[in-house]
This record gives sequence, structure tokens and C-alpha cells, in this order.
Amino acid sequence: MDGNWLGDARAAGIVRPVAKPPAPDLWRAVLLPVLLSGAAAFGLSRLPVLESVEHVAWDGLVRLRAELQPRNPSDAIALIGIDEASLRDFGRWPWPRRLHGDFLLLAGLRRPSVTAWDILFTEPSAEAEDDAHLARGVAGAGGAVVFGAMGADLGEGSAPDSPEMAGVRPGALTRVEGDRSRILGAGAALLPAGEVAKRADIGFVDTPPDRDGTRRMVPLMVRVGDDVLPSLSLRALMAHWRAEPGDVTVRLGEGVEVRGRLGSARIPIDAAGRYRVNFRHGVEDLATYGYSQALAQLADRHERKPGRVPQLTGRIVLVGQTAAGLTDLAPTPLAAQTPLVLVHANALENFLSGDYLRRVPAGWIWLGLGLVGGLCVWRFAERELREHALIAAGVPVVFLLGATLAWVEGSIVIPLTGPLLGFGALQVFAISRRVLAEQRAKERIKGMFGTYVSPEVVERMVRAREMPRLGGASEEITAYFSDIQGFSTFSEQLPPERLVELLNDYLSACTDVIQAEGGTLDKYIGDAVVAMFGAPVTLPGHAHHACVAALRSQARLEELRQVWRDVGSWPEAVTAMQSRIGLNTGLAVVGNMGSRVRFNYTMMGDAVNLAARMESGAKHWGAAVMCTESTRAASERHAPGRVVFRPLGRIVVKGRAEPVLFHEVLAEAGVLTPDDAGCVENFTRGLSLFAARDWDGARRAFSASAALEPRSPGRTPGVQTNPSLVHLELVERFRREPPPAGWDGTHVMTEK
Repeated sequence: MDGNWLGDARAAGIVRPVAKPPAPDLWRAVLLPVLLSGAAAFGLSRLPVLESVEHVAWDGLVRLRAELQPRNPSDAIALIGIDEASLRDFGRWPWPRRLHGDFLLLAGLRRPSVTAWDILFTEPSAEAEDDAHLARGVAGAGGAVVFGAMGADLGEGSAPDSPEMAGVRPGALTRVEGDRSRILGAGAALLPAGEVAKRADIGFVDTPPDRDGTRRMVPLMVRVGDDVLPSLSLRALMAHWRAEPGDVTVRLGEGVEVRGRLGSARIPIDAAGRYRVNFRHGVEDLATYGYSQALAQLADRHERKPGRVPQLTGRIVLVGQTAAGLTDLAPTPLAAQTPLVLVHANALENFLSGDYLRRVPAGWIWLGLGLVGGLCVWRFAERELREHALIAAGVPVVFLLGATLAWVEGSIVIPLTGPLLGFGALQVFAISRRVLAEQRAKERIKGMFGTYVSPEVVERMVRAREMPRLGGASEEITAYFSDIQGFSTFSEQLPPERLVELLNDYLSACTDVIQAEGGTLDKYIGDAVVAMFGAPVTLPGHAHHACVAALRSQARLEELRQVWRDVGSWPEAVTAMQSRIGLNTGLAVVGNMGSRVRFNYTMMGDAVNLAARMESGAKHWGAAVMCTESTRAASERHAPGRVVFRPLGRIVVKGRAEPVLFHEVLAEAGVLTPDDAGCVENFTRGLSLFAARDWDGARRAFSASAALEPRSPGRTPGVQTNPSLVHLELVERFRREPPPAGWDGTHVMTEK
């Protein structure tokens, strides 16, 4: 063959160099999907249903933190609850106001800092003396008293003129910066009635729910007409720190700064003046006393009777309803039914300890997950689909764990639903696109290779995500050639239909074995089978797999011979059928070759030609499977000792000048018999004596190996010779006609 055949083939267009695969389109493959999925998720995250999902997720995290990291509340707050025991002691709510006057007078002896009532006294009592006694209680409370007020028709937007507030102490905030129209406005103010309103401070108790009915935010101010009035929690804080309305600065969308004589704080608020409460404590967490219990113990102490006195000195005392049967309960992140006085209690706890929620800007989270999502799509585009799916599932898990840790340890709020929806949509799109692309590639591969490679090889090609490189590429492979011995003889004895039946059985058996070992069928040439191991996808240890396939093909043929004998209708030439197989390992050009309208995936090159010479040479040497030294060495490197080889010497095949070491592939190590081992030992010794011109010694060694040959004429049907007999003939010939000086045992073949 012309040494420049490859250049000629390329010039003719039969073999085309493999083009370098184009670089992935970053815009279409990554950036555009990231932008589209992010935009879609951002729009969907604004839907009420997904806002509710976000709220539910964070409510769950609030409860999780309460379990994982309980926190001691501030000693500055004491909660006095209108509880079930108090209802049993004092009867049905509401109670006479003289009872509250007694509480203020008795509690005043302990000198609390502030007594704040999350209770409305908007209607005069039936008994005027009750209101007067409550007013005396305010005067003797020992500290500031804040009574609850409520806005009617609360909502954003304009509000009517201020209601008549003459004589009351609403304490309007005067230093307000920003758009006041965004502050929750009340159409009317429900204020304490009578003398009480003139002596106590006023704080609004409104806690409007979110759209799902849960209280998560508290307005720190309410707009009534032109006046901006503080909430109960803000007014109590001002009183506790001795801050006047002029000491409070409101910057809408930023914060409320309180600078009193005893303390200061900057409380974050939104553009409507609302504060998002960092809920930590339930009723059982705070320093809580039942109303009747506290009143009785204060009275006992006053009369110098023994009893535990509520510790109220210097504290903010919150009075509110906590009994399950009362009306001032609603859902909060803490529980489905929570006393609303706890909203104010948790808010005050936040103010006093600086324990505010810290929100990570949503834009950074969207950008971060978008980059991670895009990186996943980019980096895992060439990896296993399973790896991509694991990462696509793992990133949200890691993100949620990180968000949970940030929340539990630092009260850091990270947007969850929208960014995760965007990341998930991107990964679903990318994985779906990969599945569709791989399915199409699989169909193309099956259409192109499914008829001559095993399904396992097709699946490996699909998993490798590498389309076979068309046009010809240099690959190290093991070429496999097999042929039926004396096929023309018995083909003449069979009618066409029986010949086709015979060939179909034989070729099917051979092909199944080849494909089971990962080989690729190249072609059938009449009764000949041509295959390759190591292409179109890489097959580690392809030389070893080819040797095993050759041995198992011979074993399968023996099974077929027995079947044909049992049938009894086949001629003796069929039941004695023998085949020869030749193997060689080396570089070859593999790819689609042929004309522009018809081509075949095949192999070309000197290594392929040498494999064909091994098959034809097997006839001369009487071997069933013959291979080159390169195949033996490669098989031994991959699986040492797994296949038994018998050296046959050195030959120069027709068309080549250099001698080639060649071997018989004798058996798999697990099926080697003692006779086989003895045959190899004697034959190898005879081969050394033969090369040393010791004709007598070689004859004795080859005679010993001939007696142990696994295939012998007269004993094995269809076998006409074997390597021992061939070498005995060579010994006799060289005894009569000695080879020339310098001969090293190399045999020159004159036939293909």
C-alpha cells in the first residue's frame, strides 16, 4: 500500500480531518436562560400565592429558631396577662375599672418605669366613680402610664382632618421626614374616655395583618389628619427612656431615632413607618404574671402578709389579654393564635436589646444565585447528567441551610422563594434541554451505530456525550478478522436457503460475542467478520477484550457444531466447521469513509492489514486465533496472566519487510488444562532449539508438544494441522536444507 495513502484519501474527500468543536455559545447557552428564568421568577414572586409561600417559610424559621436557640428576654419588661385564672377570679371580661385603679395604685408602690395598657377604655363606665378611681390610679402609678388608642378605617392614603383631641395627651411626633401620605392613616381615633385621657399618655395599639391574616409588622406611628401619633410600643419606649416627642426623629423608609435621657435607639422602618417584629418570645418566655395573681400578691405585700411580689420596679409593665377565650388573639409567626399584646412585647424587646431583623438586599441574592445557576449550567454542560441533577438539587439545600444558619445566628433575613424559583427554573430548563439534546443524540447514534455496535457501547457513547468523530481520526485500536476454514467446500453442498440459515446462525453468534466484549462490528465479507475494539469510543484494555472475544467466539462455534450434530440434517463439513481469527493492535484511521452519497464507519491502515495477515497466516500455522506481539503486550499490561499466549516465532508477512513476533491466543487462564500448559512449555523450548539450529532437540520438543496439542488432525474434526506439526515439518526441511548463515528463526511468508 502506498505510504501516502492517507494524504491521497484526504485530498479525495474520503477522509476528512476532525474539525475542532465550536466553542459553546455563552449567550444562548447560559446568559439568555439565566436572564429569562430570573425575569420570570421575579414576576411570579410578586404574586400573592408566592408571597404567602415566602411568609410561611419564614414563619417556620421563626418557630425553628425558638426551638433551636431559645433566648432569655430582657428583664426590663413585665407582662401582666388577663389570663384564664384571672377570668375565674374576677368573672366575665370586661371588669369594673376600679379594679384597674387598684392595680395601678398597688403597682405604683413598686415604682415601674411605665405601665402600658394594651386595653381600650374608649367608653365611659356606667359608674362615674370607677372612672375617677382609675384616674386616681394613673396619678399614683409611680411612673408613666400609656393607654391604648385605635385608629378606625386604618389604611394608606389621605385621612380626614384631626378629630377633636382637646384635653388629651396624644403626643404627636413633629420631626417626620419623608412622604407622610405613605403612613397608615386613620379616619378616626378611638381614644380613652373622660378624665383618664387627660392624665395618661396615648399609644395606638393597631397591628394590621398581612394579606394572609398574620401579624408580622407593627406600625410605629399612625397618621390622624395632619398629626403623626406614636404606637403603644414606641410611646412606652419613649416614656421608659424619658424622651419627649421632640426627641424622636422619623425618617420614613429608614428608621425612627429615639434619643431620651435614659437611652437611645435607631429602629428600622419601611416607607409606611412599619416595623417588622423579630419575634422570639411567647407568653411563657417573658416575665409574666396573671392579673389576679399579681393584684393579690401586691395587696398581700402591702398588708405585710407573706407572698411573692411581682418585680415591677423600673420595668415596662405591659397589661393585655392572654386568655384563649378573649378576642385579642390572632395569628403571628409564633403560633396560629397569639395574644396580640405579645406583638408589642416582642417589639419592645427588640428596641431595648437592639435585636432587629437585618435584611440582605434582594438584588445581591438574585445576582448570586443567578451566577451560581449560570455556572452550573456552564460547567456541568459536559459532565454527567446525574452530576448536574445532584448539583441542581444540592445548591438549594446548601442555600436553605445557609439562610437558616444566618437567621438563627444573626436574625438575617434572606429572600427565599423568588431566587430559588429562578434557580430551579434555570436548572429545570437546562436539564430538560440536555435530556432532549441527549435523546436526539442518542437517536442519531443509534441510527448511525446501532446495527454494528452493542447497546452497551451505544449507551456509553451517549453517557460520554461525544458524537463519534466523523471523517477519519487516528486511534489506537485492536483489529479483528475472522474467516471460516474451507467455506467454499461446504457452501457448494448446501442450497442457498440453508447456506443463509447457516451463516445467520454463525454470524449472529460471533457478533454477539464481539459486542458483549465492547467491540464494534465493521462489516461482514461473505463468511468473514471484521471488527474493531477501541472505537468509536475509547475502550480501556481493548486488546485484552479482543483476545477474550476471539476465544469465546471459538467456544461458541464449538457449541454450534454440537447443535448442528444434534439436528442431524447438516453435512459433515458443517458439523466439522472451523474458523480462524487474526488480531493486531496499533494506530489506525477510523471514521466514516466512502463516497459522498454512501459511506461506512470502518478502519484503515497498516495495523489493519497486519491483522488480516494474522487471520490468513493462522491457516498456514494451524492456529485457531493468532495475534501480534503488540496485541499480546497490550493485553498483558491490562490484565496480566488472564490470557495464555503461545509464542509461534517471527515471520515476515507478504507486503512487509520487517519481521513480526506472533503468538497463538491459546486459552483464558481459568480454562487452561494441564495438557495445554505442558504443550506450551514443550513448544516454547522447541522454538528456542529451533532458532539455535538444534534440529534433534527441536524435533523431540515439538514431538512432545504435538502429543499434547488441543487441536490435532484425526482427533479434532476439521483440523488439518497445528503449530507443533508445522514446526516438525520445518525442522525436517531445514535438516535437509539448512538455512543460510545469520538466520535467526524468522519465517518469510510468500502468501497472504
